[in-house]
Amino acid sequence: MKNTKILFIIAVSSLILMIIIALGLSIYAIKVANKRPVSLEQIVIQSHDIEFCDDIYFAGERVPLEMFNIRERYERELLSNTYFHSNTMVLLKRSKRWFPVIEPILERYGVPNDFKYLCVIESYLSNVVSPAGAAGFWQFMKATAEEYGLKINKDIDMRYNVELETEAACKYFLKAYERFGSWTLVAAAYNAGSARIAKFMKEQGATSYYDLLMAEETERYVFRILAIKSIFENPEKYGIYVSDKLSYAPYKYDIIIVNESVENWTEFAKEHGITYKLLKVFNPWLRSNSLKVHKGEVYEIKIPKKPFNITHAHINELIGDEQIHTFDSLYTEISQ
Repeated sequence: MKNTKILFIIAVSSLILMIIIALGLSIYAIKVANKRPVSLEQIVIQSHDIEFCDDIYFAGERVPLEMFNIRERYERELLSNTYFHSNTMVLLKRSKRWFPVIEPILERYGVPNDFKYLCVIESYLSNVVSPAGAAGFWQFMKATAEEYGLKINKDIDMRYNVELETEAACKYFLKAYERFGSWTLVAAAYNAGSARIAKFMKEQGATSYYDLLMAEETERYVFRILAIKSIFENPEKYGIYVSDKLSYAPYKYDIIIVNESVENWTEFAKEHGITYKLLKVFNPWLRSNSLKVHKGEVYEIKIPKKPFNITHAHINELIGDEQIHTFDSLYTEISQ
């Protein structure tokens, strides 16, 4: 009887101890969460229907949401991107770096600003390569890229030059607009090809993107653009909170003019105080470790400036004296 009483006391004591530990961990977790750049309410993901207005436009052209299938297709993409939080947050952060590069080029060519969202869904604002071989932010195939003036050889591939590829995309858009007279059809043509869109229009006797029956990818294409536009223009409305402080700042760099062949980019990088890796990050269109420059050719090479020229070796030099640095103090010291 005595042993049973002792075992009972031990069991109760263990249970009380476990409750105390659980409460302590919960309090600690709340304190840690409150130190995050977003509130606890923002961390909790709630799934619910999304209300949206009936007047939505792409490139100045109204979307006919009165049509049941149009409304449902838009809502599908809006829900998909709203509740794909991690991906959408990264895209918002990247847009702070790349939209300032893309927007002025679109404006210079007279292409509606909404086409910057096309770039987002094409590549997620990164220099990716598709299984079919399309490359760069705007996902040009090699033949199309060369048709629109982008140089590609063993040393360079200008599809990876954001500025030049954006210019090539603008030329494509303007040419397609001359043919279709609708920016919405231009966007569809960028996905499916102008010839295919023209064929659909002829076969089906329709003149609007919203009345055409096409492959699913093309039918979703404009709605994916519209969903990204809606979220980017008002992210908090969709429960997405991105700190301006933690977004990715536009690159800072100097331009070095190269009009003679470069035998070794590693040595070139060292001469300009950066690493080979940083040189390629800022100039991803350089595809080998050398560059043959022909007579009359001129290339602009970006050399990163502070704080983008920071290297690990540089950081180790600063903390080598074993002084204690916070991230902010070290970053400030390097950036000056």
